[in-house]
Amino acid sequence: MANVLITGGAGFIGSHLSELLLQGGMRITVLDDLSTGRRDNIKKFQENNLFKFIEGSILDNELVNKLVQDADIIYHLAAALHVKLILEKPLSALETNIHGTENVLRAAKKRKVKTFIASTSEIYGKNTKQGLDEEDDRILGSPLKTRWGYASAKGIDELFAYLYFKEYGVPIVIARLFNTVGPRQTGQYGMVVPRFVSQALQGEDITVFGDGKQKRCFLHVQDALAAITMLMSNEQAVGKVFNIGNEEEISIEDLAKKIIMMTGSLSRIVYIPYEKAYPDGFEDMQRRFPSVDRLWKLTKWKPTMKIDQILESVIASARL
Repeated sequence: MANVLITGGAGFIGSHLSELLLQGGMRITVLDDLSTGRRDNIKKFQENNLFKFIEGSILDNELVNKLVQDADIIYHLAAALHVKLILEKPLSALETNIHGTENVLRAAKKRKVKTFIASTSEIYGKNTKQGLDEEDDRILGSPLKTRWGYASAKGIDELFAYLYFKEYGVPIVIARLFNTVGPRQTGQYGMVVPRFVSQALQGEDITVFGDGKQKRCFLHVQDALAAITMLMSNEQAVGKVFNIGNEEEISIEDLAKKIIMMTGSLSRIVYIPYEKAYPDGFEDMQRRFPSVDRLWKLTKWKPTMKIDQILESVIASARL
């Protein structure tokens, strides 16, 4: 029976991963400081004798070392994320994302524990190419624009992981996740789908930041987890980075209209300038469209849910 350590396992993606791996009979230890994760996400697992929750930080080097000693596999999902949080606490976010990942990799090095590193489409910054592939250039704004702190930190995380693989033989797999959504995701820190759904169900104005012409590709969390677990079970994925995303694109304005229609809401769409929506240091990108060719060639993975099914899932969950 594999012993799995999931950092950030009480968060949105981490809690779904915990559930999936428990169903597979794995022994799960979750490390989470509950800064963005929630006890409610893992409440139903805590009676399972294969599940253990540790409240603590990835910045606690001693604790991380202790937990990794007993791990056969690590899924490193813990991070300071979400644009709003990054802008509000930029220094704390940098420390968590860089030093936390360093702690995990250093601990994994001792026994060469296979480690999944969750990265992000933010890596690509302002690159609006259709079909961004893993080797494409990163186009970032000024380092003094705190908006780009997350992208910079995750870039360093990827480099750390790659070098631990190259120099120390730590078996790592890196995945850049594109706009993953689903039940348990909160709109508290600006995540657009749960925020729009909540506003629509409550009959509030749907607040679109900017002009709404920005385009994104949304992926259901279950499809993301299918890709992640395929990669972690494939030895040819070791030492490589993969995009995980959907190739179906929608503008934020059309997303708001679709959610209003699907919920039967009487909400109206209100446009809010970025300077009123975010603290200083924010910049946006107009497009984020992935290529998943590398992932498909290795695993034959493709997403199973289109945008309507994804939204139906989120709406149904929000109505419970």
